[in-house]
Amino acid sequence: TFDHNQTDFPITGAHVGLPCLACHSSGYSGTSSFCYECHQSDFESVSDPNHLSNGFSFDCTECHNTSAWSPSTFDHNQTGFALTGAHLLLQCLDCHSGGYTGTASQCYACHQADYDGTGDPNHAAANFPTTCETCHSTTAWQPADWDHDTQHFPIYSGAHRDKWNECSDCHVVPTDFSAFECILCHEHNQSETDSKHREVNDYEYSSVACLNCHPQGRH
Repeated sequence: TFDHNQTDFPITGAHVGLPCLACHSSGYSGTSSFCYECHQSDFESVSDPNHLSNGFSFDCTECHNTSAWSPSTFDHNQTGFALTGAHLLLQCLDCHSGGYTGTASQCYACHQADYDGTGDPNHAAANFPTTCETCHSTTAWQPADWDHDTQHFPIYSGAHRDKWNECSDCHVVPTDFSAFECILCHEHNQSETDSKHREVNDYEYSSVACLNCHPQGRH
């Protein structure tokens, strides 16, 4: 009739079915209540994640309870990198294949292949920033929130809205997104455009000049 729950170590979960000697093989006095003392072999044998090589805490209660080892309750949101969106579905080793210490939190560290492999627009050629969160969220890569209108030229609003289909409609050099053409899309020729700009100082028939005078795409 000994009530172990009246001691400093209440018996709960999977511990309830254990025989006394499972924990008290060396006697009943001075028995440690620290989980690791009994579960060192469990700690050292875990490979996903490897607790030993990654310097995990010996305090098992930080992630586990007495009901079962799995599932554990490690709260990644308490670290410096909260898991949201598509990241919630990943396995630990998807990001921590090289270990759990010093793992980069910058998106590019894991998504360089996505950055380098994107062709419309070609991120590398356009010298896009490697801060993926500038345009993307963790929900999905698409749709992206590239603010072309504010940062460069209004193509989603104003006169140019719905007037294009691909980035290459204006950016005619695939390896250089700083190169663009206005003239190729507009239904006019140089002689007609020249006549309309006779009174414009320093006028020249070029796309760069078009942008300089019409930065918002208006006549």
